[in-house]
Amino acid sequence: MNSAISPIPPLAIDYPAWVQTVVDWERAYTTDEERMRLAIRMSRENVERDTGGPFGAAVFELESGRLVAVGMNSVVRLNNCMLHGEGMAVMMAQSRLDCFTLRSDDGPAYELVTSCEPCAMCLGTTLWSGVRRLVCGAGRDDAVKLGFDEGPVFPESYAYLEARGIRVVHGMLRDEANAVLELYRARQGPIYNG
Repeated sequence: MNSAISPIPPLAIDYPAWVQTVVDWERAYTTDEERMRLAIRMSRENVERDTGGPFGAAVFELESGRLVAVGMNSVVRLNNCMLHGEGMAVMMAQSRLDCFTLRSDDGPAYELVTSCEPCAMCLGTTLWSGVRRLVCGAGRDDAVKLGFDEGPVFPESYAYLEARGIRVVHGMLRDEANAVLELYRARQGPIYNG
């Protein structure tokens, strides 16, 4: 092992180029189904364009449906194990809003919509992000079937979120979301956390 330490390059987190051509930033996503379909689209585009894993997410203003940010798994693309779809969506939302939390007493409430139930790390991200609602598509078991290690996630994990004021919805368009996981399996995408 080389004992010399290389300079640390600046950390750059960005979207794949295709995001700007796919996402309609101006429209309001007024239903849970529309919001989930956007998260699923992020996951599908990510797989089909070979830019990452089969997980997508988005942050919306809860009441208006205004899109704040999207996220897609960028672990392999950006060589960073922290860049799950939910984390990307939250980081980009906080950057866009110029804040460290999505919770405020005088601003809108936000929600995180994700194409698959979050892993243990992303449940922590959800808790600390400031969102008031979490909407999930595919189930944890669907990701585990592909070989992803979702970490210590228990029914109590979701009960804890609820107790902290984060409403949780499971199984929104689960079959559509799971179809992207199956596409990833068929394309033999890398399992990057085992």
